[in-house]
Amino acid sequence: MQDMARGAITREAEEAELTRRGRSIALVMAGAMLAWLALQWAGSALGWPVGLVFVFDALALLAFVWALAATYRLRRRRRELKG
Repeated sequence: MQDMARGAITREAEEAELTRRGRSIALVMAGAMLAWLALQWAGSALGWPVGLVFVFDALALLAFVWALAATYRLRRRRRELKG
């Protein structure tokens, strides 16, 4: 009986951790988009070289690829808990 209670607590704690990770992923995605938009605007307004602006594009793309991979891992882990 006590083992079942421990399992429930562990499962609830893991669900809370997965929820926290999901929020972190969402914040990275939103932050990357806002930073990219701001840097694109600043680059055009201040006349930055195209190469520098391309670096910002690459960094934003890298953040989105990371978010996609992290979302995939998160979704797979949630399915494991349910099933």
